[in-house]
Amino acid sequence: MAQINKLGVIGAGQMGNGIAHVAALAGLDVVLNDVSADRLKSGMATINGNLTRQAAKKIISDEARGQALGHITLTDSLDGLADCDLVIETAIEKEDVKRKIFHDLCAVLKPEAVIASNTSSISITRLAACTDRPERFIGIHFMNPVPLMELVELIRGIATDDTTFESAKEFVRRLGKQVAVSEDFPAFIVNRILLPMINEAIYTLYEGVGNVEAIDAAMKLGAHHPMGPLELADFIGLDICLSIMQVLHEGLADSKYRPCPLLVKYVEAGWLGRKTQRGFYDYRGPKPVPTR
Repeated sequence: MAQINKLGVIGAGQMGNGIAHVAALAGLDVVLNDVSADRLKSGMATINGNLTRQAAKKIISDEARGQALGHITLTDSLDGLADCDLVIETAIEKEDVKRKIFHDLCAVLKPEAVIASNTSSISITRLAACTDRPERFIGIHFMNPVPLMELVELIRGIATDDTTFESAKEFVRRLGKQVAVSEDFPAFIVNRILLPMINEAIYTLYEGVGNVEAIDAAMKLGAHHPMGPLELADFIGLDICLSIMQVLHEGLADSKYRPCPLLVKYVEAGWLGRKTQRGFYDYRGPKPVPTR
């Protein structure tokens, strides 16, 4: 089993900085990569803020916070990942973007290194096939927000070998997370169940069965969900929700996965949820206000 001591993370956004956070806290050396210096700076600020909150709540010690920050280095070039044992890609959920990253990464990465994708829906087998090491390629899908969520899905491609799979399992356990193993089907386990529920909630809004507040209150109070499905969609990002539904619809060829036209309309408007300050709620004021 390959020993993973140095981790590379491609993408300093919400998922990437979260993975870097938990890995550094577990004692791994982490190289956080992004093409944007501003995103690297923002990602590092988020990690520092989240670690500081954990220390204030006595979840971790001040010493652990300082040590974790010391484990993280930043790079805006893939060359900075050359000596990593494992590199996890957390780029936008677009297959062509991911393929380009993996093509460029393979040119600089040491031959024995493992490559992983944090994709929430795209075929691991297909992504692995565009690399020079499909047997050392695996899906490692973290849940958002990474520091709080206990689960990580592991997805083997058709070529993923046992050594890679066992190394990935040990890596996840070292981070203090629990493993759920999924077959390489569109959207895997969590999003195969979760996103159609969100999509159905959007259809319920679209068809006028209830408004935003009623739908979210119904699921929070009637099913004890911690967040309503429309609130959760805003948190995930409506563009990501749409991408996953499109993968399900195309990959499984079943009309029940057809993205709701209202979801498509919101994405076309650029109303993507919390990250753009508008989605099913408007976040620009002192408290969120439903947009429908």
